Amino acid sequence: MNHNVYLYILVMAVVTYLIRVLPLTLIRKQIKNITIRSFLYYVPYVTLAVMTFPAILSATASIWSALVGFVAAIVLAYRGASLFRVSIDACLMVFFIELFL
Repeated sequence: MNHNVYLYILVMAVVTYLIRVLPLTLIRKQIKNITIRSFLYYVPYVTLAVMTFPAILSATASIWSALVGFVAAIVLAYRGASLFRVSIDACLMVFFIELFL
């Protein structure tokens, strides 16, 4: 099989370009639909969560320590702790769970 890497790169560039340009050319008015606006508002947060969550679960030697650290981070963030505090405490939870497992 003869793979043409340059063809793959060209197709990838065209698809990426079209994804970014088509909305700008097709939608010229302000979006007034509440449902669509709400959907578009949350897209970056959902994308970040979808990319981050699997990495959290596979970052440690045990999935249980990852889950404990994740739950600790969620609880601390919900209570309004700073980002530094959340990250340090989640890392400490993972460290202690890994120490005992």
